Amino acid sequence: MKFDAKKKKLILTFVGLYVVVSIASFAFFKLTGGGNAAISSDPNKLASARTKIAEEPKTEECPLNGMYYTKTEESIWSGRRPMGIMIENSLDSRPQSGLSNADIIYEAVAEGGVTRFLSMFYCGSAADNVTVGPVRSARIYFINWVSEYGAEPIYVHFGGANNICSNSEDPNCTEDGTKQPGVVDPRVMALEKLIDLGWRHSNGNALDGGSNAGAPAIVRDQYRLSEEPAAWEHSAIGSTDLLYDLADDRGFNGRGWDKGYTPWTFVDGASVASPDATEIEFEFWSNKPDYDVSWKYNADENNYARLNGGVPHIDWENKEQLTATNVVIQFVDEEGPVDDEKHMYYEVIDTGDAMIFQNGTMIEGTWEKSSRTDRTMFYDQSGKEISFVRGVVWIEALPTGNEVFYN
Repeated sequence: MKFDAKKKKLILTFVGLYVVVSIASFAFFKLTGGGNAAISSDPNKLASARTKIAEEPKTEECPLNGMYYTKTEESIWSGRRPMGIMIENSLDSRPQSGLSNADIIYEAVAEGGVTRFLSMFYCGSAADNVTVGPVRSARIYFINWVSEYGAEPIYVHFGGANNICSNSEDPNCTEDGTKQPGVVDPRVMALEKLIDLGWRHSNGNALDGGSNAGAPAIVRDQYRLSEEPAAWEHSAIGSTDLLYDLADDRGFNGRGWDKGYTPWTFVDGASVASPDATEIEFEFWSNKPDYDVSWKYNADENNYARLNGGVPHIDWENKEQLTATNVVIQFVDEEGPVDDEKHMYYEVIDTGDAMIFQNGTMIEGTWEKSSRTDRTMFYDQSGKEISFVRGVVWIEALPTGNEVFYN
């Protein structure tokens, strides 16, 4: 009996240790992204997992926009982190590729009244490898927005506003290789900002197609739209799977990205009985009608269809018109051109007025962002946080004072 008691105690000890180790291993597995990261980065596992998506119910909430997806999609995105991609909107870039798969899109003027998009990819790109582009350069206010998405979000761009001289013969260059004072306003120096943040280096989370992120993740395709070659500056195209692979190789997977991330609140949508905001129209600059925007409400789908420069805004990859469940007008202070290179400056770390369109109606409110990494929050007139209807959120950063027409 004495021997049996010792034996029993020894067995229980081993069982207890096994349970403790198993729990610890599982916790580490979940914390580090574990198998999810492997699904995300292994092409064979990723392709196999995606075959299950069509048969699964949508039960998992996307932390970016509240939409529901399948467990398989959640297992893919949880091994990744949010990825913001700069996509241009010049006339020669249209139709763009991949915008219909973005969870959240920010639009603001880059320069000269020409707008650009910061497109946030996370949940909507889990089911497919998405072709995105044309990829263009960084701006400081887009960096401030992408910084809201947790620790070291992936930021994809192709160069950016900077103070670096590329030609020593240029009379605007100084002996230390920078541009003369006044050529570039320090407030708009995007590449310098990325360096200061520690994002811009050979293994950083800022994936620059012009310096540290090339083929196959970002390639040149001058024949994306036609047999006639597009201009070189409109030809940089990315692949979401390959961009995520590159980020994963650098250590930027699903592990710990959401530390400090503040999600918005989400509610189920329902068209109001008598919608009073079925058409929305506005301009960014008065002399740039090709960049005017219209949104038309579809009560059956409870979303808004986008028109860009008076024509339906199409995603080249699926030929579908872009839609959003929430259209947010964020009024921001505009300053510029602020330097000799005609850069614009928009203050997005601030407070201001806002208009939120959802369910066929408009909510008048305000926005607030206290620091670079703080989430931009939206409040109604009573100071209560506005909940977004589950679905794509499109944020239009309009200069303060611009008119928005709706009926």
